[in-house]
Amino acid sequence: MKLPRNVSGAKLLRALERLGYTAQRQRGSHVRVTTQDGGEHHEVIPLNNPIRVKTLSSILKSIARHHGKTVQELLQIIDL
Repeated sequence: MKLPRNVSGAKLLRALERLGYTAQRQRGSHVRVTTQDGGEHHEVIPLNNPIRVKTLSSILKSIARHHGKTVQELLQIIDL
């Protein structure tokens, strides 16, 4: 499964809420999200439209690694 190409920052934020991430703060066009599920984990999401593919890939890899899943499994869970 390939990474989606037209994912906005707002859409990614809504999808990550399904995994228990909440927006902690925003500075300019970047939002810091945090989860306590499986230990504390922080990630910074740019509010670009669309998010660049490499940036999206990096964010998803970090989140998948934290949850002990592959990127493909994560994409199915958050339904991007």
